[in-house]
Amino acid sequence: MRSQSKVVVIGGGVAGCSILYHLTKLGWSDVTLVEENELTSGSTWHAAGLCTQMISSWNLMKVLQYSLELFNTLEAETGQAVDFHACGSLRIGTSQDRVDEFHNRKGIAETLGLPFEVITPDRARELHPLANFDDAKAIAYIPTDGYVDPTGVTHALAKGATSRGAEINRNTSVKAIERSGDSWIVKTDKGDIRADVVVNAAGQWARQIGRMVGLELPIIPLEHHYLITEPLKVVQDLEVELPVLRDPDCSYYIREEGGGLLVGPFERNTVAWAVDGIPENFHSSLLEPAMERLEESLAGCAERVPAFADAPIRTIVNGPDGYTPDGHCLMGAAPGLKNFHVLAGFSIFGIVFSGGAGKYGAEWIIDGQPSDNMWELDVRRFDDYASSATYVVARGTEIYEREYAIHYPEEELPAGRPLKTGPLYDKLLAKGAVYGARFGWERPLWFAKQGPAEDEYSFRRSNWHDAVGEECRAVRSSLGVLDQSSFAKYQVSGPGAERFLDTLCANKLPKSTGRISLTQMCTPRGGIECDITVTKLGENHYYLVSAAATELHDYAWIERHLPEDGSVRLENTTSRVATLTLAGPHSRDLLQAQTDTDISNQAFRFFRCRDLRVGMAPVRTLRVSFVGELGYELHHPMEYQRYLYDLLMQEGEQYGIVDWGYRALDSMRLEKAYRLWGSDMSADWTPLEAGMERFVDFNKGDFIGRDALLRQKEAGVERTLSCLVIDAKDADARGFEPIFANGEAIAYAASGGYGHTLQKSIAFSYLPVAHSEPGTELEVAILGEKRAATVVEQPLYDAKNERLLG
Repeated sequence: MRSQSKVVVIGGGVAGCSILYHLTKLGWSDVTLVEENELTSGSTWHAAGLCTQMISSWNLMKVLQYSLELFNTLEAETGQAVDFHACGSLRIGTSQDRVDEFHNRKGIAETLGLPFEVITPDRARELHPLANFDDAKAIAYIPTDGYVDPTGVTHALAKGATSRGAEINRNTSVKAIERSGDSWIVKTDKGDIRADVVVNAAGQWARQIGRMVGLELPIIPLEHHYLITEPLKVVQDLEVELPVLRDPDCSYYIREEGGGLLVGPFERNTVAWAVDGIPENFHSSLLEPAMERLEESLAGCAERVPAFADAPIRTIVNGPDGYTPDGHCLMGAAPGLKNFHVLAGFSIFGIVFSGGAGKYGAEWIIDGQPSDNMWELDVRRFDDYASSATYVVARGTEIYEREYAIHYPEEELPAGRPLKTGPLYDKLLAKGAVYGARFGWERPLWFAKQGPAEDEYSFRRSNWHDAVGEECRAVRSSLGVLDQSSFAKYQVSGPGAERFLDTLCANKLPKSTGRISLTQMCTPRGGIECDITVTKLGENHYYLVSAAATELHDYAWIERHLPEDGSVRLENTTSRVATLTLAGPHSRDLLQAQTDTDISNQAFRFFRCRDLRVGMAPVRTLRVSFVGELGYELHHPMEYQRYLYDLLMQEGEQYGIVDWGYRALDSMRLEKAYRLWGSDMSADWTPLEAGMERFVDFNKGDFIGRDALLRQKEAGVERTLSCLVIDAKDADARGFEPIFANGEAIAYAASGGYGHTLQKSIAFSYLPVAHSEPGTELEVAILGEKRAATVVEQPLYDAKNERLLG
């Protein structure tokens, strides 16, 4: 066994072998994999091997698409059989919402060139003559889907990796992982391996491996069953193989296996297993079946596919799989641990995700970032709040039970909530607040003035549409207050703080105390890694604010670049500092009446910060606005928030002050063409492409990404973030809807929604420059219907910023 290796991958399942394979494919041959038992002996060996490409995200559909492309070529490359069956897949829709979902996913597929059809029951019967489709309104059909042999794929990946120089050590147990200078020491029962990079790809063991380096990963094993029948004549007599069939209403999948049928339910009452740790020597092992939990799904299967009703059962599999709180894997560089990466927690879909995830995970190691936006899989999307077993079990079982539920846009699930709440949680709840969660924080989405205070989900405009419109109009015409305590907030200080931040930020830093800069932090390729405001509090003392969802993501990026000489201190103050956002034309009137400090426009201009006493509360007041109105962010110690809120509501009554939520915020920011990180901005796009060049200072000296941005500036951008107004009728673009020019798909919507003030449906998209001129006529496919769209000048609202700066 090697005593030194550039990369050590821990775990010999399909994930570990995939990232090993892709590291060698990208040219790194000095890579080693260690597996405690045999390859595939964890969850991989008992996987059903399903391969579908239907998912609600453009980026993740691309991951799945690459996996299937790989499975189609892997056998020819390595000589190892993978037994990929491209038999296609069918998914039954019995409601209009389900049909809407199909058309939504079809739109994503269209931009990727992925075959995806919404077919009739008659066509489905031709493809699957054993199933009953009488109750179906429509069926989703993906002809390139299918299933694969998980063991074959894993061994093919392993063979491909070793043929290019990788080493695989079976029956090698990791006992400890220690940091030694710039390296890791992986201590095994066969000796130590010094490595530059360690990858935790240990599947359901990943939580235990992570604890060796102080990393608490939110992964818990859940039980999953499938059954295999004896060979059936009705199956063997078929001339072509049946497509994989999924019946969402009864929550199961069914496919051919060995001349019989394989049925896998996602029952409503699955259970977690080995919450305190996987038992020793649990390899190539299964759990006792719990057939009573499966009865409802199996009865539905027998009605849908009568051949299954009396089929003798040959095999029952109950195998555990590691689940995360959102059902997606954990990928990328672990925060606070130099060169320690994760690729684990695929739920039961590790096989179909493995190819693409291994590719992007390997890119992350070699290039410092993946070639496409993998934020939805980024390990930094969770923090300590998600590490408790109770939380992961609650969230994981909810995700499992809802595997075949309709997944709506803007959906908020209840498990594991409320968890992190601010001082106003109960007060706003009593006033009709409907909450959503980001990074564990409860945040008001909208306020129900009448009717039940709950979301009714739809792909079309739903029950909150009118209420959100009222909130927007109230803020635009008078005054509103929003609890934004979930903002991520950091302090950067020390003798090296200014020099340090200047190398991270693309924009110039504020030069004098009390000034604010909006800036992006870029990757070496020029992509937008972070989007933050930087406020100068004093000499070498800065206050940074970013989005709630990116609290750990942005902190980890800043921490990763800290100088080793201790000249810069980074502190996360999120949980100690609350924030109320006051916005609207009367916001200054209300605030001035509660402070003795002059906050007139001349004394307190836009993008300035002042420490005020508002009533009796100390408030760091930032004059900024994400809705395009006169507005202020009131940052204050958490313990003052109830007092401050009550004061503002009481004194603001004369102006008709209202509570408003994040859905109104999103509507108004669309009207102002304000970009949102994660949809309109990401590491995939540069500030130049995002139309944010005014926030890049090329004259201030070197900063991360400067050279790449200069090259792009000289060459010119190929795509630019454009604003479209859509004839959207009763449904708006939410993200990933395909955009057409002369019948050809040229882009997809980055984000979108309804602008209540302007009464227009709005979307942003990175359009080819040739199609980005205002007045250009395009089409956007929303729920299967092409709608007329026009590229417009941005912003649509208050283009001269008279309301914002007044």
